[in-house]
Amino acid sequence: MYRISKLIQFDRKLYHTNDLALLWGITNKQSLYMALTRYIDKGVLFPVYKGLYSTVPLADLDPLELGKAVIHRYTYLTTESVLAQAGVISQATFAYTFVSDIPKKATVRNLTFLFRQLKREYLLNPCGIVEQNGEFIATPERAAADMLYFNHKYHFDVPESLDMDLVASLQKEIGYK
Repeated sequence: MYRISKLIQFDRKLYHTNDLALLWGITNKQSLYMALTRYIDKGVLFPVYKGLYSTVPLADLDPLELGKAVIHRYTYLTTESVLAQAGVISQATFAYTFVSDIPKKATVRNLTFLFRQLKREYLLNPCGIVEQNGEFIATPERAAADMLYFNHKYHFDVPESLDMDLVASLQKEIGYK
């Protein structure tokens, strides 16, 4: 029961297998997987994705927090997700689009996460990235600069909703141009 209390004392909902092993002090993989199986059966943990577990039902998870946990590396929300939210593009987006240092596509529940690979020097440049509720999100201009990096001929449906001078400035400051 002390393992459950250790989970409750943290303000986290998502844990990777290695996080739980460290938290619980379990070094034997078989013992760890036995503990995980028991807690899943009791409804204390919910399996989310390969090696990822939640302390709350999947429906209660924030999609941005889930996307960050799935990749388990530095990432930020950008491109189509941000541009659609800002009204710059009008087509429907069916995936949460992030950038990371590795490419990956993952589906959890009915949510799709697309991670485009960005060079580390660009990825780690903080220009145009803001933190909202613990998640990193590109501003619409940074998202546009990122999108133009991946596709220099990309068409913005409502380009007047962007400060294109700021987009060009960000491109230069990040090193895209």
